[in-house]
Amino acid sequence: MGQIPVTEEGKRKLQEDLAVREEQVPQLQAAIAEARDKGDLKENAEYHAAREKLGFLQGEIAELKSKLARCVVVDENMIDKDKVAFGACVELQDLSDGSSEEWFLVGDGEDDALENKILTSSPMGQALLGHEVGDEITVEAPVGELQFKIMSINYN
Repeated sequence: MGQIPVTEEGKRKLQEDLAVREEQVPQLQAAIAEARDKGDLKENAEYHAAREKLGFLQGEIAELKSKLARCVVVDENMIDKDKVAFGACVELQDLSDGSSEEWFLVGDGEDDALENKILTSSPMGQALLGHEVGDEITVEAPVGELQFKIMSINYN
């Protein structure tokens, strides 16, 4: 697995998510110990539920630690601002109906479809990377091919 580009904010968010999950571990361990003290583990639903939750939580913690180990905070001063790259806000015109929309290319942990923040690794992000204003792109989507024209590229 390769490096994951993120902003300072994205890395901070991943660190906060990790801290929240790590704080939950002692509580679940205590719940397991309490349930174990109640006796027969074969029919102890509380014990099995707590063990399952702990296993799931430990998986999330491992995944977040892996992401953080691979995170690279991108120096936005090194980006060619004439092309779409990580951190860009791209205004697109849908060539099927002429409507416009803006998309922000972000790193892991920062994506939010409701705010039009997409991962650079997403199909739309991959289709946009490296293109310039005026370029037309095609994106493979579940509904078929979507075609857009890049109207502007901004970096905040």
